[in-house]
Amino acid sequence: MAKIPPGVGPKYPQIVVLVGATGDLSKRKLLPGLFHLATAGFIPGCRIIGLSLDNIDADGFRAIAREALDEFSSRPVHEADWAAFAEALDYVPMAAGPKVLRAAVEKAERAFSGETRRVHYLSVPPVAALAVVRLLADAGIVERSRIIMEKPFGTDLASAVSLNAQLHEVFSEDQIFRIDHFLGKEPAQNILAFRFANGLFEPIWNRNFIDHVQIDVPETLGLGQRAGFYEAIGAYRDMVVTHLFQILAFMAMESPTSLEPKPISEEKNKVFRSMTPIDPKNVVRGQYIGYRSEEGVDPESETETFIALKCAIDNWRWAGVPFFLRTGKRMAEGQRIISIAFREPPKSMFPAGSGVGAQGPDHLTFDLADASKMSLSFYGKRPGPGMRLDKLSLQFAMRDTGLIGDVLEAYERLILDAMRGDHTLFTTAEGIERLWEVSIPVLEAPPPVRLYAPGSWGPKSVHQLVAPHAWRLPFERAWRDPNGTGE
Repeated sequence: MAKIPPGVGPKYPQIVVLVGATGDLSKRKLLPGLFHLATAGFIPGCRIIGLSLDNIDADGFRAIAREALDEFSSRPVHEADWAAFAEALDYVPMAAGPKVLRAAVEKAERAFSGETRRVHYLSVPPVAALAVVRLLADAGIVERSRIIMEKPFGTDLASAVSLNAQLHEVFSEDQIFRIDHFLGKEPAQNILAFRFANGLFEPIWNRNFIDHVQIDVPETLGLGQRAGFYEAIGAYRDMVVTHLFQILAFMAMESPTSLEPKPISEEKNKVFRSMTPIDPKNVVRGQYIGYRSEEGVDPESETETFIALKCAIDNWRWAGVPFFLRTGKRMAEGQRIISIAFREPPKSMFPAGSGVGAQGPDHLTFDLADASKMSLSFYGKRPGPGMRLDKLSLQFAMRDTGLIGDVLEAYERLILDAMRGDHTLFTTAEGIERLWEVSIPVLEAPPPVRLYAPGSWGPKSVHQLVAPHAWRLPFERAWRDPNGTGE
């Protein structure tokens, strides 16, 4: 196991109150993530108190945790590590009330001789969040604590403002961490390194050289057990406000004065303040065929399972550059990419039939999967007589470095940052409220839902939205494989 660098973890032992501890997110991501952070040495000490509606005891919670690790952990579970982790688990049913919860937290804190800090992770539906916040307040465990909130944070401007106001009655803004797991991914953070650590690209990262930008996150998955939640939320609220706009801010922000949380948050918020309201004419909403027959879905539902839109950032750097965003369920491929299309140069010197321009502009593409990849495409001369050009590419993959094993999964990174009090990858109250503000036109007058076939790339009208450009996905050339074949 790689040695943990000093300063990457919190200073004090952590008491984690995991609300929704028996739910799907907890099993898939949070418990395996906490297990890795605790056993790999990122945290100087950790006790976890599960809290949910299930009427089980600590042993029952340990059994759930072990099943979750066996099924979902991406790393081997060694018995000695499990024994230590299991001993650190406790459980309180929600019905037991605030006094029992406080007693469990105090018991966990007595396991450590010095100072401790508390982290409350709310893995609950948004409608239940405030009730949990009141429970934490009644239990008197707000002091020395941080609270991690799951998306969506509100469903419109009014609900976001109300939620922030009620949340601030209990927690200060610097205690609140609104999580977006997309920003916890290594490639998202690599955008900052790529832009600001290299003199080659930052000078051309503007409207003079960039023609348009695409952020494309199609999913092959359907709803699973989330039909009730999704029917009330839809793709725009579920994905665009909480994920795609956040990625857009990392890509479009000005250089911060330092890589500290406050300067980075301020530059992201400047991007949000510069965004123009989303015009419904620049939005395509879709619904996959068969959605309305799924359990828990209204047979006449107008909820979108697909959304594509064009938005603009009205500032000096990006004026006139369109940003195209797309995401949807049950689509042809599961991808997460940012694709930056550069302006094409004058081509009058090249003979007719040379191939220049035939395959579109040069692109810089970031793959936002956990195993980070990026590609820069360009035209180059085909060997042989005459001037024939082909599209070529330079590619990098995290696996090339031999450090792929050091990559923290998104939730692991974000939980660790919250424990450290680092807000860099989290959303502020100002930022989320501004995003709901620019969303008002499309939420108040949404365009009609258009049907699309499962396994497709969405409604056909998405091509009119992006014209005269073309969607980068599906790729004409695949990423190179580890053996060096393909693009």
